[in-house]
Amino acid sequence: MPVIYEVNLSVNPSIQSDFGQWLEIHIKEMLALPGFQSAQWWQVETESELIEWCVHYILDDRNSLQRYFEEFASQMRGDGLTRFGDHFQASRRILLPRLSAGTAQLT
Repeated sequence: MPVIYEVNLSVNPSIQSDFGQWLEIHIKEMLALPGFQSAQWWQVETESELIEWCVHYILDDRNSLQRYFEEFASQMRGDGLTRFGDHFQASRRILLPRLSAGTAQLT
């Protein structure tokens, strides 16, 4: 079953443009990894002075996400840290389906 890997980003406005350009490329690189199907990049409405973005990556299944963690995560996360240091924060969640598509039955 597909899973969502959610990445929430809080970005200092001083790097918004550069970070946004980098993130667009980063998302494309993520989608080239095995098991990644698609991504959606969301602007989060907030009263914070920081820029808040949320990216949902859709993966084939939980095993594909585990493979990402084991083989690619360190490199992919490190690139942003190297470029932007402490000018942004990232938090992550894994969303697993509880309802079957098109039905109201629990799986």
